[in-house]
Amino acid sequence: MGSAIGRHSEGLSGVARKLLFYLLLTVGALCFLLPFLYMVSTSFKGPRELFDLNLIPREPTLRHFRAVFTQIPIGRALFNSAFVYLLQTASVLVFSSIVGYALSRLQFFGREFVFNVILLTMMIPGQLLLIPLYVLVVGFGWADSYQGLIVPGMISAFGIFMFRQHFRTIPQELIDAARVDGASELTILFRIIWPLSAPVLITVGIFTFMGGWNDFLWPSLVNRDINFQTLTQMVTLYGIGGQAGGQVGAVMASSLIAVLPMIVVYLVFQRYYLQGIAGTGVKG
Repeated sequence: MGSAIGRHSEGLSGVARKLLFYLLLTVGALCFLLPFLYMVSTSFKGPRELFDLNLIPREPTLRHFRAVFTQIPIGRALFNSAFVYLLQTASVLVFSSIVGYALSRLQFFGREFVFNVILLTMMIPGQLLLIPLYVLVVGFGWADSYQGLIVPGMISAFGIFMFRQHFRTIPQELIDAARVDGASELTILFRIIWPLSAPVLITVGIFTFMGGWNDFLWPSLVNRDINFQTLTQMVTLYGIGGQAGGQVGAVMASSLIAVLPMIVVYLVFQRYYLQGIAGTGVKG
């Protein structure tokens, strides 16, 4: 009788813990979602309810979006961001995977030392590298150009780490069989290993694309020409530089335009993204 009561009380305590856990998750999710929902709502609100805290506009309008597209060349900025960061992401996938493959499957002197140096660079704050990187870009004549935005991010230490960890989980017998058949190392990488590495490719791609898309500091340092401004740079300058003229709705609308592509990318590739995160670091 006592043991039955004990099991029942343990069951109740377990249910209480789960309820508390889900309650905390719900509160945390609301804390993260509320600013985004307010931004979306304000983008469609009319002038009379612009500063109300209601999340459902009573008089929805598209006037703020029309203001954004007429006041700044946001279409050009959207093209710049897509061009720069798609090209940058593609180069990171190619070059970082090559280095990751070499560090995981090729035998050469100093391999572990090179890998440790790459890991060390991940611990250096990016802000410390801004000045020397800026001096190099200006010295090459790449200020106010696509090269200044693309080239510094064409390879990623994080991408190298992710690829190296994942490639170590692929059976060596598969690679040896390809070598026996006369395949080169690049052929093995791109025609055998890449098709088996979709989750980690998508994970690195999402991290690279989102990191570049959301970056404001580097584009603002290396680029002053409005024809080469990225979407995040233009939207930020629009909101704080006076071009919006105090139009809160227009500022929110421009921010929503900048955020939406990232939401779409994450929702489309969410499953592969989670698989890539879970599938790396299995082997040291």
